Amino acid sequence: MMTAIIAVIVLAVDQLTKYAVQSSTVLQTRSIEVIHNFFYLTYVKNTGAAWSVFSDKTQLLALVSAVAIGIMLWYVITKKPKKWITIALALMIGGAAGNMVDRIWLGYVRDFFDFYPFGYNFPVFNVADIALTVGVIMLILASLKEDKHA
Repeated sequence: MMTAIIAVIVLAVDQLTKYAVQSSTVLQTRSIEVIHNFFYLTYVKNTGAAWSVFSDKTQLLALVSAVAIGIMLWYVITKKPKKWITIALALMIGGAAGNMVDRIWLGYVRDFFDFYPFGYNFPVFNVADIALTVGVIMLILASLKEDKHA
């Protein structure tokens, strides 16, 4: 139950923020500077994955997302992992679902967080990407902790 709640919250926040950004007439024409030379809101239509890998492979990426979501759900339901692994997988399911919805309905993913750390133009990303990244980091840390105690 916790997995579903977390995944649905991530999916809802992701889709609501994407809708808000997409609906902004200002962001349709230019970026909004939030922190000078560091953080901007920039609306981007991404047809690929991270760093635009697999550009224009939207259907393949949607299929991979669906399979990954299915595997993670199967794991949570059948293996009943510990709390932190369950939370990590729930974040990953919600994030994968958020980007998959965009790919299926729009043919691209809506990205908008645009950072320039130390002058480097980091790829533009969204809430789903944050949930995926945090989930992966949590999964790695939880797995390392379990290995240490085994």
